[in-house]
Amino acid sequence: MMRIYLGIGSNTQREHHLQRGLDALEQLLGPLQLSPVFESDAVGILATRFYNLVVAADCALELADLNAALKAIEAACGRREQKVAGRITLDIDILLYGELSGCHEGVQLPRPEVTRNAFVLWPLALLAPQLVLPGIGQSSAALWQGWRGQQKVWPVAFDWRGQALTPELLLRQYPSETSPAPGSGAA
Repeated sequence: MMRIYLGIGSNTQREHHLQRGLDALEQLLGPLQLSPVFESDAVGILATRFYNLVVAADCALELADLNAALKAIEAACGRREQKVAGRITLDIDILLYGELSGCHEGVQLPRPEVTRNAFVLWPLALLAPQLVLPGIGQSSAALWQGWRGQQKVWPVAFDWRGQALTPELLLRQYPSETSPAPGSGAA
């Protein structure tokens, strides 16, 4: 079994597609550990705001098989049928696959977005603060503390199967459309 971390996002019927994606991931991988859900502006594309979270699970699949299974889940949620640019029903990225570092099976690990984008790094730091990223040598919490980007990201209330993923304290601490100051103890 390999410990994996996945980044999940949607900017089209966000609640519906994230819930559907989580259901499919649970069927594929078994028990999931989930970060809080965050909202952010789109990065790199002209699009509406995204909901994002990070998922951890133990996986018996080889990397190439996992990647293919994730693409199938995206397709089942209409990802390949989109007619409007910038509308993403469901995006699932492999952030980490065990201790692999570098390019494997066409997948760059850790995924570069982990250290670049607040909407990936903050949820990862909350989910697995002590996790040391392979090839980087720093924990996700330390990376978040040192993050100095300009992206705005904020927690949002989100329930999956009757369980609140985003703690009320986090929602009160960081109200809508504010970005925590990195190094402020946000992780």
